[in-house]
Amino acid sequence: MIRVIPSSVATLFVLTIFWTVPNNAVVSATSNNGGVTRHYQFDIRLKNITRLCHTKNMLTVNGKFPGPRVVAREGDRLVVKVVNHVPNNITIHWHGVRQLRSGWSDGPSYITQCPVQSGESYVYNFSLVGQRGTLFWHAHHSWLRATLYGPLIILPRTNQSYPFAKPYKEIPILFGEWWNVDPEAVIAQALHTGGGPNVSDAYTINGLPGPLYNCSTNDTFNLRVKPGKTYLLRLINAAVNNELFFSIANHTMTVVEADAAYVKPFNSDIIVISPGQTTNVVLNTKPEYINATFFMLARPFFTAKGTFLSSTLAGILEYDNDNDNDTPPSEYSDMKNRTLLKPTLPAINDTSFVANFSRKFRSLNSAKYPANVPQKVDRSFFFTIGLGSIPCPRNQTCEGPNKRTKFAASMNNISFDLPSVAILQQHYFSGKDNGGDYTTDFPVVPPRAFNYTGTPPNNTMVKIGTKVVVIPYNTRVQVVLQDTSILGAESHPLHLHGFNMMVVGQGFGNFDPVTDPGKFNLVDPVERNTIGVPSGGWVAIRFVADNPGVWLMHCHIDLHLSWGLRMAWIVNNGKLSHQKLLPPPSDLPKC
Repeated sequence: MIRVIPSSVATLFVLTIFWTVPNNAVVSATSNNGGVTRHYQFDIRLKNITRLCHTKNMLTVNGKFPGPRVVAREGDRLVVKVVNHVPNNITIHWHGVRQLRSGWSDGPSYITQCPVQSGESYVYNFSLVGQRGTLFWHAHHSWLRATLYGPLIILPRTNQSYPFAKPYKEIPILFGEWWNVDPEAVIAQALHTGGGPNVSDAYTINGLPGPLYNCSTNDTFNLRVKPGKTYLLRLINAAVNNELFFSIANHTMTVVEADAAYVKPFNSDIIVISPGQTTNVVLNTKPEYINATFFMLARPFFTAKGTFLSSTLAGILEYDNDNDNDTPPSEYSDMKNRTLLKPTLPAINDTSFVANFSRKFRSLNSAKYPANVPQKVDRSFFFTIGLGSIPCPRNQTCEGPNKRTKFAASMNNISFDLPSVAILQQHYFSGKDNGGDYTTDFPVVPPRAFNYTGTPPNNTMVKIGTKVVVIPYNTRVQVVLQDTSILGAESHPLHLHGFNMMVVGQGFGNFDPVTDPGKFNLVDPVERNTIGVPSGGWVAIRFVADNPGVWLMHCHIDLHLSWGLRMAWIVNNGKLSHQKLLPPPSDLPKC
């Protein structure tokens, strides 16, 4: 239950409202002039969970897998107390939330905070400003987000509506991965040997692998729908390492929102969704009851040379013949008595389909929701991204590109090494950006030009460093993100903390600084917090640095993140009081 009690401010009357919230995550909510302050508590605990006939003791929030749903409205404040009852260090990231002046609550370990130690707690306190739609929260330390994640739903303000027909129901659909073993052991082994990690054992929808996996008949997500209704499916890709195709047999979806920003609606039978991305789609059900089972299938999109889980995930959509009964069956048991319909998904490496799908996204760009894309830029950057290698430690045999190297990943040939103290803490408390364990000389262009998507160079070595870019408040920034073919071209979903990116251009091959900018969309580019850099291609983004703090930019494939495909921006304070980072909270974790 949420208990909503407006504060006893003059001219306000007292009102108490009770609102049922799933998973018992909410403690209370109190209204005020600027919206509602909603209080949640996340207890990080170990719990036995069984999937694929394997039971393991794993990290959960409030004993739930996936974790509890967080629901708020645009303009609300969220106050979430995270209590760590497990041996692991913990942080929580509110993926896609702008965190205006509240970078202390962003969550990436050793960037904005040191982790919450075992037996300790930390309160994340931030407002939801100018955003509405679907985001999600997840752990942001090592690979803990494999089990620590859940939906973050931002509803419109109470006096506002969606720019599309009000749905009959709203259904969060979270894609994830399941390992029969501890994912922390998987990445620890990979980092030690320098090779690729063992892949997961299954994909999941809302934590359930579905009937195409062994021992999972009863662990199937079953969506019961009524004929002639409109459903809003809130799609969230919380998978650790995989981009996904998703489709529902004999049904077309209408895309209406991406990464908590409305888009011009378009229809598609197949959705492409990368790790870190969210997409809201409208599903109009058939006008009459149909006695059939419709598979909802998801399968990876993968273009790299390494190993990956190539299996297909299935959920079930069925029509409810009882207008008074909206309860799904307790078991997946009656498929054999129904016609089974399956959708057709693209080939696993279908880069053309992904590129065409990505180009369909356009900002709504209405009077109410304008596309405020910078028409001019103050600073322009060119970042190459991709895989590489680092030397194997002396007297150790490694499993990288050869026996003497480990796999690594980099931006502009710098593989980012996490500091021992969070960069935001160093930046704030020292008052200067030198003398700490990071430097401000991240290269703004590659140190050496080459044919980025052609024949790779013989030297695949990258440098390790903790380097950042410092920019003044309100700088208009453009970044071209260029994939490289070093150790194989592949798609990279790049996530930027603290900002939404306006995606002004994308293409295959090498970016041409002479001809490609003339093709940029500066009218209605889509606004995203995570954008897929095409395999063997590039994407151009713009944003205004109007949020002081330290902001991580990284690949949301966690393997690449662990290998160092990340960098950080430091945005300095502006001159006015409302342009400055707020002071740190008193319970900020110590390193």
